[in-house]
Amino acid sequence: MGVVEKQRITELQKLLKAAGIDYYIVPTADYHNSEYVNDHFKMREFLSGFTGSAGTLVVSGKEAGLWTDGRYFVQAESELAGSGIVLYKMAEENVPTIKEYLEKNVAKGQTIGFDGRVVDAFFGKELEEVFEGKNVTFCYDRDIAAQLWQDRPAMPASRVWVVPEESCGMSVAQKLDRVREKMAEEGAAHLLISRLDDIMWLYNIRANDVACNPVALSYTFVSKEAAVLFIQSAALTDGTRDYLAKNGVTYEEYDHITGYLEKCDIDGKVWCSGADISYMLYKLVQKRAELVDRKNPTELMKAVKNPVEMEHIRECYLRDSVVLTKFLFWMKEHAGKTAMDELSVAAKLDGMRAEIPGFLDLSFPTISAYKSNAAMAHYSATKEHFSRIDAEGLYLVDSGGQYEGGTTDVTRTIALGAVTDEMKLHFTKVACAMLRLADAKFLYGCTGRNLDIVAREPLWACGLDYKHGTGHGIGYILNVHEGPHSLRWQYKSELPETKLEEGMIVSDEPGMYVQDSHGIRTENIVEVVKEDKNEYGQFMGFRHLTYVPIDLDVIDPQYMEPSDIRKLNAYHESVCAKLAPYFEGAELEMLKKATRAV
Repeated sequence: MGVVEKQRITELQKLLKAAGIDYYIVPTADYHNSEYVNDHFKMREFLSGFTGSAGTLVVSGKEAGLWTDGRYFVQAESELAGSGIVLYKMAEENVPTIKEYLEKNVAKGQTIGFDGRVVDAFFGKELEEVFEGKNVTFCYDRDIAAQLWQDRPAMPASRVWVVPEESCGMSVAQKLDRVREKMAEEGAAHLLISRLDDIMWLYNIRANDVACNPVALSYTFVSKEAAVLFIQSAALTDGTRDYLAKNGVTYEEYDHITGYLEKCDIDGKVWCSGADISYMLYKLVQKRAELVDRKNPTELMKAVKNPVEMEHIRECYLRDSVVLTKFLFWMKEHAGKTAMDELSVAAKLDGMRAEIPGFLDLSFPTISAYKSNAAMAHYSATKEHFSRIDAEGLYLVDSGGQYEGGTTDVTRTIALGAVTDEMKLHFTKVACAMLRLADAKFLYGCTGRNLDIVAREPLWACGLDYKHGTGHGIGYILNVHEGPHSLRWQYKSELPETKLEEGMIVSDEPGMYVQDSHGIRTENIVEVVKEDKNEYGQFMGFRHLTYVPIDLDVIDPQYMEPSDIRKLNAYHESVCAKLAPYFEGAELEMLKKATRAV
């Protein structure tokens, strides 16, 4: 383990020395700073062997280090073993950030290198500030490591398809009008968008250039009169070309973006998001125009679902909840009686979802984790490493689908047999945490950071915690993780806080993870709704979109307040009412038992 990666790091160090680069940064990103990337862009994984979706590799002539967050600590320790790469656990005590590490180690006159297409402008500007006046050079015009990857997968170019307007609730013309209004408010004559899901939303199109994320590699440049889409011509059909033309959108080849921005007429300020655009494009535009560096206006517009989208989303989540509930019943009935493992049961659930009308794809690879494997928050079973499932312990499944009517995400943990008292304590507290947050009432103007503590308090009161955010936004037939809103407790200057608006949807997913023992996560998706309004202001709340039983076999009422028991019983009453029309016979009896009052 790690021998191949160790050799690759050694070869990279030779290339860096020849190029005069002292420190080289390899993030987890494509040219659009996407969270999940096509195989073509998985350079960090190729070099390090770490397969998690978030991590940054820094290589110098002396050492190599990998930074990742708490979701992946256990996984990274395992996958980096033998590679010689040092694991830096982000946000842990006495662990330096990448900036702090570089500031401490990079000497005057040295050179920091990275592929400027895959490093975002926000991070690049931070490095500029750190090394201002220190005679440190940035080399960002080359992908130094590319020559090591001889069998690199080709760039994807999947076919683009159009989402019908009756499913979107807004036409392209209406969306462009809203965008141009925001541009005028900011005094921007042009808007450059690199974020893929924003572009898909704006033009009501989808594709499959990133697994489970229905997006196409693209850029767009919008002005008062024109909208140009940069996309691979191989991704377009005659029909999609006609569709774009009818909506006043012209297109250029995807890789023409640099040449276009170097030569096009720019007669005013250019709006672009430094957190999303590449450092290379940012520096190019910065040479030609004054920049308005703010989040894309499309991000918030996309996050607030319109009534048409919400109608589809509610129906989508109901159908998805029915299938997951039937799968969990099957698991509890057959564990220990039927041969099963993490891969086979994930394939069964994926197959059940594929039969739902309007199914397009999974929204992310199903996380199917048994016993101690679930302690890795984003564990991924593989053909080489997976566990057999027996009639004991806890099983966690985090899964979702892409449908013509929305994007789903849900996690449940169930007992397949005997569990310990500690597991019951943890499970019960996590269930209370999820339900308390879903039941929260708050004044308009609150952000996710105001509310995160509602979920953590039951665990914090016991001296427990989970090392990931409590919630994230979710796209509409788009990425399963979507901003700008989120639920998290820590203040981070690089993550602007966003007010929760009616029409947003957000995950509610507290958890508890004990290495070498078990992992628990209970995740519902909720929509943000308006409650009553009085002299104190507009009150807001949440409504469940997910209707899946919480396993009562692991609930211990002694760890619950009376109000927690009421919340659990009320939720289960609604689950039974919502799902009962889709169940009959023995399955209906199982549903009634699973949602019985505590």
